[in-house]
Amino acid sequence: MNTSSKGGFIVRNQSGFSTAYRLVDLVIITCIFYVCHLYLVSFIPDNSIVALLIFAVIFQLVAEAMDLYRSWRGYSTTEILKNTGYCWSITCILSLTAYFILGINTLNNAVLISWFVTSAGALLSWRFVMRNFLFKIRKSGMNTRQAIVIGATKTGYSLAHQIVDNEQLGINFQGMFDDRAEDRLPHKFKNQVLGGIEDAIEMARANKVDYIYIALPMSAENRIRDILEKCADTTANVYIIPNFFIYNLMNARWQSIGSVQALSVYDTPFQGASDLLKRAEDIVLSSIILLMLTLPMLCIAAAVKLTSPGPVIFKQKRYGLDGKQILVYKFRSMKVQDNGPVVKQATKNDPRITKLGAFLRRTSLDELPQFINVLQGRMSIVGPRPHAVAHNEEYRKLIKGYMLRHKVRPGITGWAQVNGLRGETETINKMVKRVEYDLDYIHRWSVWLDLKIIFMTVFNGFINKNAY
Repeated sequence: MNTSSKGGFIVRNQSGFSTAYRLVDLVIITCIFYVCHLYLVSFIPDNSIVALLIFAVIFQLVAEAMDLYRSWRGYSTTEILKNTGYCWSITCILSLTAYFILGINTLNNAVLISWFVTSAGALLSWRFVMRNFLFKIRKSGMNTRQAIVIGATKTGYSLAHQIVDNEQLGINFQGMFDDRAEDRLPHKFKNQVLGGIEDAIEMARANKVDYIYIALPMSAENRIRDILEKCADTTANVYIIPNFFIYNLMNARWQSIGSVQALSVYDTPFQGASDLLKRAEDIVLSSIILLMLTLPMLCIAAAVKLTSPGPVIFKQKRYGLDGKQILVYKFRSMKVQDNGPVVKQATKNDPRITKLGAFLRRTSLDELPQFINVLQGRMSIVGPRPHAVAHNEEYRKLIKGYMLRHKVRPGITGWAQVNGLRGETETINKMVKRVEYDLDYIHRWSVWLDLKIIFMTVFNGFINKNAY
């Protein structure tokens, strides 16, 4: 399987809020359309669905052409309101023209005028409220991120000032880092450099940094590539200030920091509406599954308690989203509860496994309590399988890019598992292959891929000969 980016090119991604904005706009337009009809003429025309559909399609086409749903960070509220007003006016004109050509003449003129005016006010108002709400919570310190800049260059200096001057971005600037000796640094940067690049990487490894902006000159391609490889051992979002060399990127997207453009290199697909969609998927499915499996889980819990001494639930520390430690629940299947700096993987005929535990592990029934982890928000139904902390610390030193699998919530099942990469990893190559599938999942994520993995798990993945 080839999990590399196709051709190494960058797909232009829209803001994470793009989908949410589209949905809210369409809901507003539709609701006001029907309210105006019911209030002014007390009935809905037979061809109202057709008229509304034509309008919605034209609005989306015009919005796309005017780039209405791009990221507006760094722009004034006036700019986005003006662009929205232009988009709405053009849509109204084109829609009226389409209605005339298609002979849709049953729409009341008073209703149309009321609909156009009221919808315009609603679209502008909700954008104004949302923008000011986001600005307010970011300025108050909520929803903020910690950022550093690698490279005491003119670009890095400009970026730092953009971050500091735009509080509404919700980004706290921590400082600049550069390996050059003090006498080689431009005079105005000397007091702003906090340390070398290794110091910056260590901050990221300690989860003290959310964003790393690389502002080195593009002539330092090898140096930048070395920094990117080291950043792969962190869970920080990494951005390069363009122009840049072609690199194998994961979920690349542009981000505006004031008037400076930055390109994310290692990023998560779950931002804005995508994150909400993924979370809604997890809550709905895990709730349904837990309701269906309540009685079987109670029976398993009783069996575990009656067949061997010890707790029913085994809680193990593992790495979750952004490399932060979480407690993962499982039905206890062993006589021991390894959870320290050394954790031995289960092997075939492992004497630590109880007789009931062997059955539970082989059928994956021991993992049913993890649906509680999903409801808690610690895990997802689909995602890279979480490993014990001791195993993470071992493999992050051996496998390049291993920590990137923590850019999303860990899952009960995953792309690697349904492709046969489950159970003991007695060779490093098996873990390398598992990580390749995990990163491929992050790169290709969609709701349909999640549903495919769930389907494959139900019919192929529960019972596995490699699960000891």
